[in-house]
Amino acid sequence: MTASLKDFYNWSQDQKSTHLMPALFIGHGSPMNGIADNEFSRQWSILGKEIPKPSAVLVVSAHWLTRGTFITAMEHPKTIHDFGGFPKELFEVQYPAPGNPNLAKAISDLVVSTNIEFDHEWGLDHGTWTVVRHMYPEANIPVLQLSIDYYESPEFHYRLGKELRELRKKGVLVIGSGNMVHNLRMVAWDKLNEPEFGFDWALEMNTLFKTKIGSKDHRDLINYRNLGHAGKLAIPTPDHYFPLLYLLGIQGEKEEVSFFNDKAVGGSLTMTSVRFG
Repeated sequence: MTASLKDFYNWSQDQKSTHLMPALFIGHGSPMNGIADNEFSRQWSILGKEIPKPSAVLVVSAHWLTRGTFITAMEHPKTIHDFGGFPKELFEVQYPAPGNPNLAKAISDLVVSTNIEFDHEWGLDHGTWTVVRHMYPEANIPVLQLSIDYYESPEFHYRLGKELRELRKKGVLVIGSGNMVHNLRMVAWDKLNEPEFGFDWALEMNTLFKTKIGSKDHRDLINYRNLGHAGKLAIPTPDHYFPLLYLLGIQGEKEEVSFFNDKAVGGSLTMTSVRFG
């Protein structure tokens, strides 16, 4: 047994044996969802009650883009308000979930495709806390973030997701937080309150994504740049799409897939989310 696998084995022996933990891709949308009582946040609350209590939560957030791959390794990650122009109430939110340096070390040891470095400065950005605070409002479950190396290929992120599968056997809830369709430049601000309004290309791509996820057609989703003009509009930059690739890598061979919060917002965004398992 190699040193890295031995270290992961030692950590995992301390964890209670569990059934395979579900994994989630969550469309997080506006930071305001962090304090809103709406259909999206209510569904996150339901998930927190439905899913077995995790030993920890690991989030791949669209809002932590780095050169290289990092993991939060502090005892007490800070709450990051990485946005502007929102009400004071949102900036006052604190989500004091603990970290877990031992788990950070175990994950770094588990992954062999790249070097995961320890971070003590970042914390929990809004791609994480706006969702997780609805799921686990008592903030009593360790929460870690894994950064996205923005300079690596889609295949790299998919392969890294595969290496995280083992965490699910030890009760770790892995969440990818982004949006499948995410084009802020084309948002129809005058239609934000119009239920389920989506441009034709956004709805087309949302349906295509769901079909390919359901049929486990991962290759086309990895090669998203080949999805035509609608694909380019849906994914003008890959920051909010990359978290989905991690979850596709984590997906089991014969695992059930279900969709929730499957709605368009403002024409050019979708909140569509996926539960694996």
